[in-house]
Amino acid sequence: MTRSRDFRSDTVTQPTPEMRRAMMEAEVGDDILGEDPSVRALESFSARLFAKEEALFVVSGTMGNQVAIQALTQRGDEILVGEETHIFNLEVGGISALSGVQARPLRSHKGRFDPAEVVAAIRTGGIQSAITRVLCLENTYDLNRGIPLPGEYIDEMAGIAHKHGMSVYLDGARVFNAAAALGVSVGRICGQVDALMFCLSKGLSAPVGSVLVGDSEFIGRARRVRQRLGGGMRQAGHMAAAGLVALKTMPGRLDEDHENALRLARGLSAIHPGLACPDETGTNIVRVDFNCLGRDASFMVERLLVRGIKIKPVGSTACRMTTHRGITKGDVDEAISAIRDIVS
Repeated sequence: MTRSRDFRSDTVTQPTPEMRRAMMEAEVGDDILGEDPSVRALESFSARLFAKEEALFVVSGTMGNQVAIQALTQRGDEILVGEETHIFNLEVGGISALSGVQARPLRSHKGRFDPAEVVAAIRTGGIQSAITRVLCLENTYDLNRGIPLPGEYIDEMAGIAHKHGMSVYLDGARVFNAAAALGVSVGRICGQVDALMFCLSKGLSAPVGSVLVGDSEFIGRARRVRQRLGGGMRQAGHMAAAGLVALKTMPGRLDEDHENALRLARGLSAIHPGLACPDETGTNIVRVDFNCLGRDASFMVERLLVRGIKIKPVGSTACRMTTHRGITKGDVDEAISAIRDIVS
């Protein structure tokens, strides 16, 4: 039987033996009552790691984003988001349905906003206008490209927002990938943001969960919103224990995923220069466009699946390939060879 090589996402990672042991042996309690020691340990470690006051364990990145927006806004407010961001495109309209706020999308160039366009989009008053309350950033930017954004850029955006009385929220689902790619700490990247979320269940390989981080006032509001949305958990320490192991053991190996992604991009560009762009492969995500070869995404997905290789379509001719702990250098080479065979 052919072993499946799953390049669709880093969310398909499996927990390590150490995580499984931690889950089995975790000391637990009622988290809604604040009595789960494993959850409290994860939250305390996360807050220290990002040099923030407190943290809150949530089920998913989407829940974290939605809890944060509701905690930072009032109904009828406006938030600024990137056109390509997850919170704007892939959360079932949650910002409007759950928080009653509207989103104003901003264009980006290689993941960055034009500062002048950010300023022009801010509305602070007027009887007919929504008030712009939050600037939402994302790092890595665009889940189909994985662009790492440096702390200096985050600081610049935060400076603009704070000058206009706004909060800054970072969807840092893959912020550990950004930190690894840039060779800095996550604290350096996130120092000027007011609140952020990071995922445990992507490159860090935990089976479930994300963490919100911010000051005590924000986390206090977020905890109430989490409960309102049905996210309050009882003996959640079994999940939190795996997340704590992930935080302590997984960030140091992310460079391996980035090297494999670059190897993949270079191999694909050798087949045809328009197939992938190594210069734009900064972390663990490779955007592959088969248009240059006259192939559509569904055709390639189906043909590769026969070879035991799974990739994710993200457009009529484009696909995403993501490297992670379950993908080896040999898997990358096999994928390159399979694509070469199919398109030739």
